[in-house]
Amino acid sequence: MSTVKEQLIQNLAPEEKLPRCKITVVGAGNVGMACAISILLKGLADELALVDADGDKLRGEALDLLHGSLFLSTPKIVFGKDYNVSANSKLVIITAGARMVAGESRLELLQRNVAVMKAIIPSIVQNSPDCKILMVTNPVDILTYVAWKISGFPVCRVIGSGCNLDSARFRYLIGEKLGVNPTSCHGWVLGEHGDSSVPIWSGVNVAGVTLKSLNPAIGTDTDKEQWKNIHKQVVEGGYEVLKLKGYTSWAIGLSVTDLSRSILKNLKRVHPVTTLVKGFHGIKEEVFLSLPCVLAQSGINDIVKVNLTTEEEALFKKSADILWNLQKDLQL
Repeated sequence: MSTVKEQLIQNLAPEEKLPRCKITVVGAGNVGMACAISILLKGLADELALVDADGDKLRGEALDLLHGSLFLSTPKIVFGKDYNVSANSKLVIITAGARMVAGESRLELLQRNVAVMKAIIPSIVQNSPDCKILMVTNPVDILTYVAWKISGFPVCRVIGSGCNLDSARFRYLIGEKLGVNPTSCHGWVLGEHGDSSVPIWSGVNVAGVTLKSLNPAIGTDTDKEQWKNIHKQVVEGGYEVLKLKGYTSWAIGLSVTDLSRSILKNLKRVHPVTTLVKGFHGIKEEVFLSLPCVLAQSGINDIVKVNLTTEEEALFKKSADILWNLQKDLQL
């Protein structure tokens, strides 16, 4: 006797086995799920895979998404503890790792998370040897270096979310101060995603008008308007959210989706993301920090040679030194 499906549907063509655009999110915590829902709402993938070591948490999150499938344009969502569910991904987003606790800096997370990456990266490479890796787990700059070393991928295919969110916070706060939409406020935060990040005040502009041309002291201690407090708020922003709600999620999820869109859609937009900065601005070590990068299907297509003032370059080198002093003793 025929099943209901056989009576209802006449198959004409075999189903395609490989997805055209598959994204995997490793880690079903608050950040991972914020990335997942943002990606789904943007319709960036035709298949989304979720991987996490906590099977019950993973299944619960995946079912919650699947129950909302009617409202999404992504036709397939898969999940599992085994990395074979991530096979043939174009982009793998890593959010798994030990969570930052109140009072802990991003850099203090380092040693705990290196071991996590040594367990994750080989499985990603085995299942998706042609993928791009987008590192989100903190401290993101050093862990992007770790992922690059472990994966053996070309440097263009291992990208850290870096200062994309820092720069978004920077532009938002500048817009608030000026009463202008942040999309019309242009400014960059480079270097470490964290305490030693570098605000590039020399390039901050609205409609091509640099704020430094209007206020030469902007961003310095002698500035009567105290614009430097904006960068202080950028640095403290994540810690404040962590203190108030226990974790950060929405802003980083949206930021990661923005980066993913530039890569998967081959948009060639410029983003401040973590990459190898050896040879730039006097850096001689294999340090990963944020510079303006052109993102495309190949990953990081180009690096913009940004002009820094003497003071900004000194701060950038200081940021590199801070990370190198921690990174040089790592056992990978």
